[in-house]
Amino acid sequence: MVSQAAADHLEESDDLDWKEHLPRPPLHGHWNEFAKDISAMANTRGGLLIYGVADDHKIVGIDWEEADLRQYAQWVRNHVHPYLPDLVMFRLTDGATTLLVVDVPASEMAPHLVHGRSDKDKEQQAFTVPYRDRDHTAWMAEHQIERAYRDRFTRTDSAEEALRRHTDFLTHTITAHATQPSAWLVAVARPTRPYPHGAPTLSRDEARYLLYVAEERGCNAPTRRVPGPLTGMGDTLINPRPGLRRWVSSTLEIDYNRNTMIELHHDGTVTLATNVSWQPPSERRHSFAEEAGVIDALPVSQRVVEAACGDFLTAVQETQRKLRLDSTQQITATIYASNGPRTLEARAATFADGRESAPAYARRPHHIQPVHTVLSPIAADEEAGRVAEELSTDLMSQFGL
Repeated sequence: MVSQAAADHLEESDDLDWKEHLPRPPLHGHWNEFAKDISAMANTRGGLLIYGVADDHKIVGIDWEEADLRQYAQWVRNHVHPYLPDLVMFRLTDGATTLLVVDVPASEMAPHLVHGRSDKDKEQQAFTVPYRDRDHTAWMAEHQIERAYRDRFTRTDSAEEALRRHTDFLTHTITAHATQPSAWLVAVARPTRPYPHGAPTLSRDEARYLLYVAEERGCNAPTRRVPGPLTGMGDTLINPRPGLRRWVSSTLEIDYNRNTMIELHHDGTVTLATNVSWQPPSERRHSFAEEAGVIDALPVSQRVVEAACGDFLTAVQETQRKLRLDSTQQITATIYASNGPRTLEARAATFADGRESAPAYARRPHHIQPVHTVLSPIAADEEAGRVAEELSTDLMSQFGL
């Protein structure tokens, strides 16, 4: 793509900046040009900085041994505020010529300020807000900065409202379909910058394959102690049905193992609702509370919660990769009683392969606070596993485990 663009003499724009030489440290109190260029693109609509292309569009390449990505990242941390977490820098080569590509996201946290010092007064720190105006960098005026902050707060409110809306829909669906009192894990992941409306969406075959891969990853997870909810969905998992701008795989309408619903939305959102009270008949036994004469508690299996969080994160990550989402995923999860507030009782195993029972020391809450975390746009499998563990730990710690 870069070779073709250079051959076509593609001009610089607000989302493309050709650079012949690698970033250099600031001299004589000047602004850090690399930090300024990054901030300007993040404040506009994102874009690419490509190092190794001359002004006449000739690809001259760079010396990769001289590229110090750690130093460049340090400049961004030191000079751009708030920090820009989704910045990606990578090597691009055809074997003979090497380029440095910096992929700058359109940041949800814009405006990003860049700061530096002047020659006249080296002790005086100055902040300014750059942005891309067609093929060059300009500085925001006061009214532009005010509007940029207002837009940021609006985006934040809209993102939180979208997460609440998805969670409410799942809980209403559970209430309508649950045939008996039960506890459910409800989880939502939404990209901070949704997949563009009008861009190609997942086809049924793509959704089917994506869910199949997520299930296989869960089955092969070395730390998995029980099957995840995707494993128990049978053919309904790989036969997603159309929904409102989404694909839906659901066993809520049939009595088939653990009831589960997973949705792959066209904007990159993934939602999951699964019954965490369900246990195989061989593992069902009286709890401590039942032995004490209390029979109204809803069991919450720790191992099932762990497996459900793992399946959810693999589905989120596979969706992220398939749609090539380049923004952080905002994730929220909670445990919800299908028939309204009710005592929740944790079931845990003393040994990894032992039976689960209700620990006498565990708390029995009626409400579980929603927990929140994020997944980076280019997360490795290990990071997805860590985020899944964080979710399950935050949920089960509210039982005192």
